[in-house]
Amino acid sequence: MAPGLFVDRTETMAELHALATGQRRDRAGWAMLVGGPPGIGKSALLAEYQQQLTASGLNRVYSVRCHPGIGPGLTYGPVTELLTLFARESAGGRRRLKRALKQAGQQVLDYGPALLSMLVPGLGEAFAVGRDLTRASVSSGSIPFDSLVPFQQGAAMRIVDELVRLMGEDGPAVVIVDDMEHIDHSSLLVLDYLLRRARSAGFGLLLSHTTGSGPASGSGAAVEELLYRWQLDGLVDRRVLPGLPAEAVRELVVSVHPTAPPELSTRLSQVTAGHSVFVKLCLDAWKEEQGAEVTIPSTLTRVVEARLAHLTEADQELLTVGATEGSVFLSRTAASVLEQSHDRVMEQLRKIRENTELLVQHPLPAWARADVSDCYAFTYQALWSVVYQRQTPEQRRSRHERIAAALAAQAQGEPLLGRRLEIARHLKRGGSQCLAACSDAYYGLARDAAVDGLSFSEAEQHCEEAIRTARELPPTVPGRDRRLVLAVELLLSLSEVRWRGQHRDAGVPDIDGLAAEAEEAAARCGDRDLMIRTTLMRGKTQLATRGLVPGLEKLRRAVELAEEHGDPVALFVARVEYGRQVSKRRLEEGLAQLEEAERMYAADPRLGGSGDPVLQHARNLAEMQLGISLFDSGRLTEAVTRLRRCVDRLRGETLKAELPIALNYLAQVLTGLGQEQPAADVLREALDFEVRRGGDSGWHAYNTALLAQLYSHDPQRAEETLALAADAWAETERTWLANLVPIVRNLYADVLLRVARQRAELLEQADRLAVDTIRETAHSGMIRSTIAAHSLRSRTFLRKGDTVAAVAEAEEALRILDEVGPMPALRTEEVLYHAGVAMRRGGRAAQADGLLDRAREEVARKRALITDPAMRESFGAERLNRVILGEGGGAA
Repeated sequence: MAPGLFVDRTETMAELHALATGQRRDRAGWAMLVGGPPGIGKSALLAEYQQQLTASGLNRVYSVRCHPGIGPGLTYGPVTELLTLFARESAGGRRRLKRALKQAGQQVLDYGPALLSMLVPGLGEAFAVGRDLTRASVSSGSIPFDSLVPFQQGAAMRIVDELVRLMGEDGPAVVIVDDMEHIDHSSLLVLDYLLRRARSAGFGLLLSHTTGSGPASGSGAAVEELLYRWQLDGLVDRRVLPGLPAEAVRELVVSVHPTAPPELSTRLSQVTAGHSVFVKLCLDAWKEEQGAEVTIPSTLTRVVEARLAHLTEADQELLTVGATEGSVFLSRTAASVLEQSHDRVMEQLRKIRENTELLVQHPLPAWARADVSDCYAFTYQALWSVVYQRQTPEQRRSRHERIAAALAAQAQGEPLLGRRLEIARHLKRGGSQCLAACSDAYYGLARDAAVDGLSFSEAEQHCEEAIRTARELPPTVPGRDRRLVLAVELLLSLSEVRWRGQHRDAGVPDIDGLAAEAEEAAARCGDRDLMIRTTLMRGKTQLATRGLVPGLEKLRRAVELAEEHGDPVALFVARVEYGRQVSKRRLEEGLAQLEEAERMYAADPRLGGSGDPVLQHARNLAEMQLGISLFDSGRLTEAVTRLRRCVDRLRGETLKAELPIALNYLAQVLTGLGQEQPAADVLREALDFEVRRGGDSGWHAYNTALLAQLYSHDPQRAEETLALAADAWAETERTWLANLVPIVRNLYADVLLRVARQRAELLEQADRLAVDTIRETAHSGMIRSTIAAHSLRSRTFLRKGDTVAAVAEAEEALRILDEVGPMPALRTEEVLYHAGVAMRRGGRAAQADGLLDRAREEVARKRALITDPAMRESFGAERLNRVILGEGGGAA
């Protein structure tokens, strides 16, 4: 569609105006997504709608575009641009923005976290809170990113809160976002949260998205998936623009060529199918002397070739170099690649713009505003594509290589993010000569995206490029294996929160294959530190893909390597990870490993006195796991003392990353001691903390499930309990932390059993959940959850009146328990008690008595280990313990 010329789209435009009218009258928020193939007229529709809204008196219309040209992938790009528009709306906002820009200097030109932090109150602090921990994780590969994702989600929610506040200040507001297919992941997360508040907050959102330009992949696939989900959830109305009808084509012909014969518009409609960019290009190529006998080119390439044929060879070469830089390009870069005078190139481009409709003047991208350069854009994306393709493969490759070098040479000081993205993009297309530089560039981008912007999705994309190019390097290139190890380690850390065992989901890499590749590369390097880290990472991936036993073998090997290496830091981190995981299968060995790690931390100033966030994080995880393992082994006094001390310390830390985990463990111990109200208070503290931090979290789901289990004892809270448990499971399915999934699923089943009463559908649901856990843990090796699931099935069958099946399930739970011994997060006495109840109902009284005696002995053993009299009394009064120690029957 010609700039400034708009025809047809009357139905879509009327619908949009109706939405705006309802918004002004009733403060009814709305959201619409306009889709269609490239060049169909989406941007023209959005621009015309903005112009008409403004003309009608609605002045609060803000339009941003997700740029496909220079600097694509800028973190929070359109979001920062939108916030900047708001800041420029008032005199006070302009003064604040000017002051912030002056204070921050050139770095804010990136439209990245620096400028964003100045535009959103409190966001700088939120970025800073997550930055140290993220940097430590990136540097060491030792901190699971499930501790970090909530910081990214919390930052996004802060941005949304500020946008909602700004849009609600001065009457109705409409936000227009063009070219959604190019949006960065961080902005997409913000837009997702923003969209969910549009209707209640009373603002309008108009989005455009290009379809039909080939199969989506990478970020494009993520955008399409989210757009589909928005439509499915009823968050957005979707409209697909068709080609222009014959009447609109006729109107356009009359507007451009009033004297053209009527047959021209008919022929245009036939050839172009109403595709507006084709209509316009064909009209540009038409000459009046051709009259009615017009021959209309059948392809866009022929149209463009015909227009380029009128240019000199020098002008054509200049345009091709510009197209190689992108649909938007800099005159200075083109001059450098052509090795010509910049003044001469600027004059050439000026004349091309004035004498043809191939180029338009374009604002300099934010990262290049300090450059002495003109900036141009091709009139249409389709036009740019044709010009770019007018090269041999080697011409394209060599020009990309030279453009990367030119952009790097033109940087003043440390290159800004946008320039670095451009350099990396051209290095990627620069072929084998650029592989090493390309891998380094993308790895640097990945680290900075994760650390500075908490933009983990962008970091993953950059990591994948760093890995791809490192793999393509010949084995003899120095540093090839180290590059591969570091990039794989970072990618695995970033994607760890989405690992789902042996089943590979879309967007999740082959985690164990990558870990094995990194492990082999580290061995070739001969770097002991890298060998320990990659072995540790391989243990984690094997835990997820092959189960606990193979994973433990690798984790134990990491401990052995660290012992051989003699590095206390590596040994401490490896021992903590091994101790935490082996506790899930061999509780006593886990206790021994964690106690040794605690001794190391206290005795060696290189550990306890270093202030290293990695070591502090590992120490926190070790102390929490030690506390819960002591509880599982019956040493309740030590457990509650340690966990309270750990919680108190974490409450005073800046990051508090592990606080929800510590509060979870403390709540479990308090519940086991019969202190249900303090346990509920602790869980509510954990939930409130994560709500303030924002976003989904596996530990938030776990804590919600534990609270539901506490509430399930109160018949008056049955519906509230069910809702909590369902929410917990839904959040678990979204976050899917492999070690928490079976635990939360079992808690959900337990809650269903407790509140089911005569509701058969709840009993069936509980049984299905238990069956799923048994099936899953057969592969994962999470035996504690297997035992609990068999016990749950036994209780379910008893409620259904099927004593034979109940006894069979109880026997299976007992068989595994007797084989492996006490397990963490599993009360042995509870399994024994419920098995005894099943045996008694099945007519096996002697076996039932024996099981209940064992349950009493276990409770008595634990009670004898409690040194505090009040705590001992509370423990004896706990619901299940009271039944076991009393008559040995009843229900708990």
